Amino acid sequence: MHNNKPEEMQVGSRADLTIVLAHGRGRSPADMRALAERLGVDNVHYLFLVAENSTWYPKLFQDPIADNEPSLSDAIAHYESVISELEANGTPASRIVVGGFSQGACLTAEFLARHPRAYAGAILWTGGLIGPEGTSWPVRPELRGLPVFISTSETDPWVPPPRVRETHAWLRECGASPTMLIFQEREHGVLDEEVNAVRSMVERARLDLAA
Repeated sequence: MHNNKPEEMQVGSRADLTIVLAHGRGRSPADMRALAERLGVDNVHYLFLVAENSTWYPKLFQDPIADNEPSLSDAIAHYESVISELEANGTPASRIVVGGFSQGACLTAEFLARHPRAYAGAILWTGGLIGPEGTSWPVRPELRGLPVFISTSETDPWVPPPRVRETHAWLRECGASPTMLIFQEREHGVLDEEVNAVRSMVERARLDLAA
C-alpha cells in the first residue's frame, strides 16, 4: 500500500506553484529533489512522492494491467489523495504541476488519464501511458490546454519511443499542448535540455497565473 507521506521542499518566500514529483523504480525522493534543484525555479512548493520499497508497481509499464495490480491502483489512489489534500488546503489544480521520471513519469501519465484536471502543467521525463500494446485511453477534455513535457530516447531500455509518441498523440487528442523530445541516444536520465524545457514550461505557467 502506497501511503508514505510525501517529502517536501520550499523554494523562495512564497508558493506560486506546487510541483508534485514521483521518482523512478529503485530510486528515491532524493533523485527528484536533485532535479528540483537543477530546475532552479523560485517560489515553488515541492512534494516528492515516496513509493513503498522504491517501486510503484512490480512489472513493466507495457505489461498487462492485471500484472501490475493491486500496486498500480494503490499508487494512483495515493497520487490522487495527495492532490485532493492540496486542493482541500486551498491549492487549486491550476497551481499544481504533476510529474516524474521513468516509472514515476509513467505513473503520472496514467494519473492524468484517470484523474484529469486543469493542472498548471505535467512533466513526463522518460515516460508514457501504462498498458500493453493495443490499449486505448479515454479522451479527457479536462486536459485541454495543459502544457506537457514528454521525452525519451531511441535507445532507452525502459520507455520505448512508440509509446511516448502514442502518449503525445493522446495528449493532443485531449486538447493538451505537449512538447515531445526524443533523443537519438542518451542514458536513462534527464539531460540539461530536458530540465531547461521544463523550466520554461513552469515559468510560462507562472506568467499565465499572474495574467
